[in-house]
Amino acid sequence: MTASQVGPMPALYLSHGAPPLVDDALWTGQLSGWAARLPRPRAILVVSAHWESAPLVLGATADAVPLTYDFGGFAERYYRVRYPSPGAPELAAAVAALMPDDEPVAHQPDRGLDHGAYVPLTVMYPEADVPVLQISLPTLDPARLLELGRRLRPLREQGVLIIGSGFTTHGLPHLVDPRPQAPAPSWSREFDLWAGEALARGAVDELADFAHRAPGMPHAHPTAEHFAPLFVALGAASDPETPPEQVIDGYWMGLAKRSFQVD
Repeated sequence: MTASQVGPMPALYLSHGAPPLVDDALWTGQLSGWAARLPRPRAILVVSAHWESAPLVLGATADAVPLTYDFGGFAERYYRVRYPSPGAPELAAAVAALMPDDEPVAHQPDRGLDHGAYVPLTVMYPEADVPVLQISLPTLDPARLLELGRRLRPLREQGVLIIGSGFTTHGLPHLVDPRPQAPAPSWSREFDLWAGEALARGAVDELADFAHRAPGMPHAHPTAEHFAPLFVALGAASDPETPPEQVIDGYWMGLAKRSFQVD
C-alpha cells in the first residue's frame, strides 16, 4: 500500500453492541457523527471480540463476501442485513508483511465480517464503499495485543482506520434487566468509571492489569474478549500513554459503551 493523501488516521476502540443497537437512535447518532468527523479512510482494519483465532488469521479479501451472522435468538430482519464492502487484498498483504517472521499468518478467505465488524460499519460508512479487512484476535493477553497494535501502527500513515471492536463492560450473564434503557448495575458503573479514569491518565499498565485492579471484576468481564480489542487500539497509538479522546460514554442494557480514539 502507498501513502495516502488523507494523512494519518486515528485508531479507535468502540463498543459495538449486539445487532439491535442499530435501532438505538442515540448510539447511531453518536457513531455516525463520530465517523463524519474522521478523515475518510482508504481502508478499514477491524479486530472484533467475536473472532478469536491463533495464529493471526486474515479474513476474506474478495469483494462482498457474505457476512458472518454469529448470533442467535434475534428477529429475522437482523439476519437479512447486508454489507457488501470491497475487499482489501493490499491491506491483507501489508498486515502479513508487518508480522514477525517466526509468527505464522493464516488466511480464511470465506470468512466474512462478523457483527462486531459490520454492525458499527453499517452506521459509520453505510454506503459500504470503503475496503474492509477483518483479522482475528490471536490472543487475550494485553501485552501481546499492545505489541500487535504497535506492529499495525504504520498502516495509519497509509490511510487505514484501525478499529478494535468490543464492549467496555460485557457481563451478560449477570444482567437482570434486558431493556436497552435499563440502569447500569453497580459492577458495570464501577468498572466503567475506573476504565475512563485510567484512560484519562494514560495508565496503560493499569488497564492491562484490569483483571486484578478493576472494580466490578469478574462480573464486568466474565471472559476478556470484549475488553481485549482496546489494547490493539492503544498499541496502535504513536504514544500509548497519551490519553485518548473519549468520544462516547453511557450505557446500553446496563453495559458501558465507552469508546475512544487515539491520535
